[in-house]
Amino acid sequence: MFRMFNHWVRWRSLAQMLFDFSFVIVGIIIAMMWVYNGLPVNHKQVLLFAALLAAAMLVINFWLGFYQRMSNRNLLQDRARAVLSLYLAVPVAYGIYALLPVTGINREFMQLSAMSAVFGMLVTRLGISQISQSGILARRIMVFGSGAKALAVQRALNRSDPSARIIGFFPAPNEEHPAVPADAVIDANRSLASAALTLKADEIVVALTDRRSGAMPLRELLDCKLQGVRVLDLASHFEQTLGQIRLESLYAGWLIFGDGFSQGTLRAVVKRLFDIVCAMILIVVSVPIMLFAAIAIVIEDGFPVLYRQERVGLNGRLFKVIKFRSMRNDAEKDGKPVWASKQDSRVTKVGKVIRKLRIDELPQLFSVLKGDMSLVGPRPERPFFVDQLTKEIPFYAVRHSVKPGVTGWAQIRYHYGDTVEDSAEKLQYDLYYVKNHSLFLDILVLIETVGVVLTGKGAQ
Repeated sequence: MFRMFNHWVRWRSLAQMLFDFSFVIVGIIIAMMWVYNGLPVNHKQVLLFAALLAAAMLVINFWLGFYQRMSNRNLLQDRARAVLSLYLAVPVAYGIYALLPVTGINREFMQLSAMSAVFGMLVTRLGISQISQSGILARRIMVFGSGAKALAVQRALNRSDPSARIIGFFPAPNEEHPAVPADAVIDANRSLASAALTLKADEIVVALTDRRSGAMPLRELLDCKLQGVRVLDLASHFEQTLGQIRLESLYAGWLIFGDGFSQGTLRAVVKRLFDIVCAMILIVVSVPIMLFAAIAIVIEDGFPVLYRQERVGLNGRLFKVIKFRSMRNDAEKDGKPVWASKQDSRVTKVGKVIRKLRIDELPQLFSVLKGDMSLVGPRPERPFFVDQLTKEIPFYAVRHSVKPGVTGWAQIRYHYGDTVEDSAEKLQYDLYYVKNHSLFLDILVLIETVGVVLTGKGAQ
């Protein structure tokens, strides 16, 4: 793992992106040079075409989740996405070629070369996916601890990170009854450093249930680090690996004395300019969609078209969020706030469609222009639920230190939530965003949001 513009990125993901980008370019150039050997060819035109197609393929693959840090897809699902990527690449290649002033080059051969390069890249990508799932390139992780927190590490990695392999649990001196499988517990008669080197651990995760009574062997952990083994506490491990800050491993000192949570003036100005430019572009592009949605809402359920509701924004300030109305007019006729839920009977037929495609969120772009919201940030919640969640979930108020967003890191990482437990899970991703937010992370979230909209993932 390494940090790029405050966001934790895997070396493997970056290498995959660079390989895919260069594979398409090199494939097209080799094909053109082989056929037109000795004949005049405008290499700049060929290179431009190849670079644009390669960039388009990166975006398509990003939408389809090829570069996600977490993936529980099997090989069959990867193959299905590769076929879909190839189908999407065909019109993209034709479109790029039609728009470029390419002359003196055989059109059919150029397109065939592009498709061959893309096909080769996807076949190679599937081969890499199979190798990753086989465990050949897996990260070897040793967990220091054998209690409930160590078990939580195992469950989280098994569910979210197939590239990680836990090689064993080294019990702490004060842990007499392990919560992890007994056959995975390492013999504690040898030292921690010796066990790490013998088992060829790449990383040690400190997951102690209780750090008191001399349970933390600082000298041995330092020896491991000096031998090239990464040593992470539980909060840092989940932040880097899963893109979340786990509440059960979080304490105030880690938030206060650690890095991140930067709210500088420069960052605020850059984010505001980015929001204004992108919101104006999206409003212009989506005007026909918004008009069609408004007409459909009126035809089915009459007026009003828009739905205004009080939400909690930056620093706890209240503002009115604007959305297309997706529920019946009497959705909360008794005046009491109710969580939206799966298969909610209050949602209209048009509402189901616009929710699935996230069209109901489009009017919030005007809130972005006004300055109440940002394009990317934690989703704004109603004051009634904020009061409830602040009492029940530690550090919930931290999410209000940045502007709420139309979309967010939690929205692309976690399904739609309708309980306190879901809110706690989403808060872990919101905390990661608040700690590490940057323009780079905002762009990544927006790109992945397109993929979420196209697949309908997480919509209710």
